[in-house]
Amino acid sequence: MYFGGYGLYLLFSLPALLLGFWAQIKVKNAFKKYSQVRTMTGLTGAEVARRMLDSAGLNNVQIEQVGGMLSDHYDPSSKVLRLSPDVYNVPSVAAAGVAAHECGHALQDSEAYAPLKLRTVMVPGVQIGSWLGPIIFMLGLFLAGQTGTAIAWGGLILFGLTAVFALITLPVEFDASNRAKAWLGSSGVMYNSEMEGVYKTLDAAALTYVAGAVQAITTILYYAFLLLGRSSRRN
Repeated sequence: MYFGGYGLYLLFSLPALLLGFWAQIKVKNAFKKYSQVRTMTGLTGAEVARRMLDSAGLNNVQIEQVGGMLSDHYDPSSKVLRLSPDVYNVPSVAAAGVAAHECGHALQDSEAYAPLKLRTVMVPGVQIGSWLGPIIFMLGLFLAGQTGTAIAWGGLILFGLTAVFALITLPVEFDASNRAKAWLGSSGVMYNSEMEGVYKTLDAAALTYVAGAVQAITTILYYAFLLLGRSSRRN
């Protein structure tokens, strides 16, 4: 069966796009649901984060509020934990889970967790490769001969950094969630009856990273298929 350029792209990317769409729906629904469930201790996400950081001796890590929804992140360069308003100010099960997850990254940083260090080092290269790689790849496709093929492969390898980055992100995020679940379950900050909401919120968030990795890999496979198809036609 013959697929045109657009159809071939859909063949490779549609499963990943659907997975990503489903993951986004799951994380938004889980966060919305458990944002309405108040923690029994009445602690906000910022207060949970402060307790978790202090319990690990990370008193030097600051906590700041940033705008946006689910914009929460840990900045290893400045040692700052940044939480969105729905997490920073709200005493909810979802806020506690997200805040503790981001604290997990701070703990990774303090322990020189290898996947986090590698991901941080890769950021500049990935930022360049994500936009320059496809340009170089398409340029190589339009050029004739072995030179064009070599240029296209170079672009593909450069863009391939995005897939490597996405794969490295998986253990980083899974480990942060595991640290969050373990601490919340043993610290007394959360009751056992509240942990189901924490698990569902963090597991839904983890699925978005899986979807991102699948999408990055399928995009690379699509580009490689185009390039290999061109080489076979030439031969």
